[in-house]
Amino acid sequence: MDKPVGRGTGSKGGGKRRGPPTAANGAVESAPPRPRDAAAVSQASAGPPAGSSSAAAGDESEITALALPPAPLSPAMEAYFRKCEEKLGFVPNVLKAYAFDMAKLEAFVAFYNDLMLAPSGLSKLEREMIAVAVSSQNQCYYCLTAHGAAVRQLGDPVLGELMAMNYRAARLSDRQRAMLDFAVKLTVEPWGIEEPDRARLRDAGFTDRDIWDIAAVAAFFNMSNRVASATDMRPNSVYHGQAR
Repeated sequence: MDKPVGRGTGSKGGGKRRGPPTAANGAVESAPPRPRDAAAVSQASAGPPAGSSSAAAGDESEITALALPPAPLSPAMEAYFRKCEEKLGFVPNVLKAYAFDMAKLEAFVAFYNDLMLAPSGLSKLEREMIAVAVSSQNQCYYCLTAHGAAVRQLGDPVLGELMAMNYRAARLSDRQRAMLDFAVKLTVEPWGIEEPDRARLRDAGFTDRDIWDIAAVAAFFNMSNRVASATDMRPNSVYHGQAR
């Protein structure tokens, strides 16, 4: 498998980046890491202190409800986990959850990086907005926490909260509203998608390739939400305080 890192920043459109060039749920781009204080990295990785009464206490140690012991990391995944530590200061729990099976972990990382970081007519912020709007419909704790943090970082804190609570309350562009309406309809009523739904996206400026990407991102997070909910997957505690 090729080194599973992001493939550049060739997306069009909105969203100014804040913080290191990473995706919140674990995909890591190839820009050089920022210098970080070792103590701060260690503290961010550790989650709440022992004996903490935080509602997230235990999320770092009991990542899922399934007893699936981790397999030895492949060389590619060992390097990827190191890159996560360098750039994020922690390894996202979703990667640890998949690490019981290297084929599944490598497939997840490759597909995620392609959908969320590869060049696209959708900006990185727009793809994260889809992730959160879909996860809000599915009430997925893991993805709302991780990707809500990404929207706060790439957009702003208020936008991140609106995506998680009710994207319809946000003052979105016509393009973004059409995009999210399509992604949510695909989530709750996939059999109802018809040509007028695609026509609305074209009228908002999306190409047919963009429509494919909107559908693929929405479908990926519907799958991820269901796996996360089925396994009671717990997000890294550090996400809760990011970009607030």
